[in-house]
Amino acid sequence: MEPNHKRVKLSIDETYLWHLRLGHINLNRIKRLVSDGPLSDLKVDDLPTCESCLEGKMTKRSFSTKGARATECLGLIHTDVCGPMSIQARGGYEYFITFIDDYSRFGYVYLMRHKSDAFDMFKAFKAEVENQLEKHIKILRSNHGGEYLSGEFQQYLIDNGIVSQFSAPGTPQQNGVSERRNRTLWIWLGLC
Repeated sequence: MEPNHKRVKLSIDETYLWHLRLGHINLNRIKRLVSDGPLSDLKVDDLPTCESCLEGKMTKRSFSTKGARATECLGLIHTDVCGPMSIQARGGYEYFITFIDDYSRFGYVYLMRHKSDAFDMFKAFKAEVENQLEKHIKILRSNHGGEYLSGEFQQYLIDNGIVSQFSAPGTPQQNGVSERRNRTLWIWLGLC
């Protein structure tokens, strides 16, 4: 049997068709085009719901409130791991971890060969800053990266009186200080 190649005329509302052709303009603009002349032959009915317009107008809820800033050095440390980098650094380093003091915004960057080196880098960072400033880290804020979730890492924080704060999954805004610093580093290194 031969397939039937007859054309089928689709029944699409003309108003909706012009809405699509003119870049999803609203009904009031279509009515204005009808009254001004360019679409004078168009019979304007209600505009059917356009799924694309609805999706295009959806937004994520904004994070308008800013968190309270730390009142002293080492009161809150932001951290995040970046990588793997597309080009290995000398020595085989593919990752880096940042630690940023919330009060001073002073940042430290450590190169790592593996994500699993994060715990060792934190211990090195902690020893350095606590020795230099003669203060103790109070809060460590990170994302839900596996490198921060190990039992050994969490027990170390508990043993040293450090509160572990995690941002909610899928909300990098909650760890914005680290995210922004890492983005700046990626741009500076020419990795993006």
